[in-house]
Amino acid sequence: MRGKRIFILGSTGSIGINTLKVIACFPKDFSVVGLTAYNNVKLLEEQIRYFKPKYVAINKEHIPYFQKKLNAKKFRIFDVENELDSIFKETCVDVVVIATRGSVALKPFLSAIRCGKTVAPANKEALVIAGDIIMAEARRYNANIIPIDSEQSAIFQCLNGSNRCELKKVYLTASGGRLFKTPKEKFDRLSRKEILKHPRWKMGKKITVDSATLMNKGFEVIEARHLFSLNVNQIEVVIHPQAVIHSMVEFIDGSVMAQMGIADMRIPIQYALTYPKRWGSPLKPINFFQLKNLTFLKPDYNKFPSLALAIQVAQEGGTLPSVLNAADEEAVESFLKGEIIFTKIYETVERVVRKHRTIANPSLKEILEADQWAREEAKRIN
Repeated sequence: MRGKRIFILGSTGSIGINTLKVIACFPKDFSVVGLTAYNNVKLLEEQIRYFKPKYVAINKEHIPYFQKKLNAKKFRIFDVENELDSIFKETCVDVVVIATRGSVALKPFLSAIRCGKTVAPANKEALVIAGDIIMAEARRYNANIIPIDSEQSAIFQCLNGSNRCELKKVYLTASGGRLFKTPKEKFDRLSRKEILKHPRWKMGKKITVDSATLMNKGFEVIEARHLFSLNVNQIEVVIHPQAVIHSMVEFIDGSVMAQMGIADMRIPIQYALTYPKRWGSPLKPINFFQLKNLTFLKPDYNKFPSLALAIQVAQEGGTLPSVLNAADEEAVESFLKGEIIFTKIYETVERVVRKHRTIANPSLKEILEADQWAREEAKRIN
């Protein structure tokens, strides 16, 4: 019996690197058939040499380098922005891991689904901006979506084997981010370097900033609504600083199931790759005797208004989630460039969202047009 053949979009980012670590632990059970990156040429080159994929996709300006530097006869190289569709049509791809961040993941996400592949997304933005379309296409093409994002993976695991009519609500846990213990009046006194120090996870800059504002948790509310066919009032955010419980599900009889584990992304990644089975892991389990306490708090929506805004957007739906995501991407980018202060991120996003005239049940074209409008509006405000 052959092993699963994995294609990783964004192999040089933290999720991509951890996915390759998991695969390396099971060389007889997994093979890497495709790797993509955008600009991290050096690391991608190292990954190609080690994992020997059949397909490689990179920013087109770097294609000549790989053709010259490596033996291109052993793999096919593509433009990462325009040529992924043709790869996903190949039968030698079983699972597509989407480890790229941002709305750029939407097109390859849809392409993989329409080719009937199993998709393992760590990216939440695609589901945020076009969740209704993605889930409808997944049903149409009989494609499986097995989430890697730790909170969504936890819910997926807790619901596995359960009757959905027995579900009452889900609890999305959040560590609280970098600013959990910081008074709001001090937010703008912190440097970008200080804000980028997440207390639990080592992540990319954009998602770390979103964790600090709790916008990331708001995105997860929208994501969970689509993944698990929930109403927004069935989703509750809980601050859990220890990050031991990754999310919980409450059933109609009052029972609550929680998925617990150490804070290591290799656990949900491995589960997504091995599903529906569980395999042994080299990672150390929780030592319950070292746990001093597990605490749960309600979010402070006044301190973190981005979360409240995202929940309102989730309730309205339509083109508004696309606008929320696009405005946030532009505002966070401006902050990371030193063009705006931290608290201006929310102010910019909120202004763009309030100005938008929502289209209900939008087409993909209308979603992308809303995305572009929001970016231009955010740039104008910044």
